[in-house]
Amino acid sequence: MPEKSPTVLRVAGIGAGLLGAWLVHKVLDAAWRSASGHPTPDPADRDAPLAEVIVATALTGALVALMRLLATRGTQRAAGAAHH
Repeated sequence: MPEKSPTVLRVAGIGAGLLGAWLVHKVLDAAWRSASGHPTPDPADRDAPLAEVIVATALTGALVALMRLLATRGTQRAAGAAHH
């Protein structure tokens, strides 16, 4: 099996992170719509209730951070497997 270069693994990790962030936004928006009847609030919208903006932003940030962590660990695992 050919060895994967660090650049390929880095690009794969970035791609996985971006895909994970996109997925988080889609899932969170669907869950938010289901629970509240409207899309997640836009932080730039001055008419959006501040409490909703704070909750949505905190959830988004936490879930995106989790997805980045999982993507990074998955990439590291793949790099380790490539060297064995």
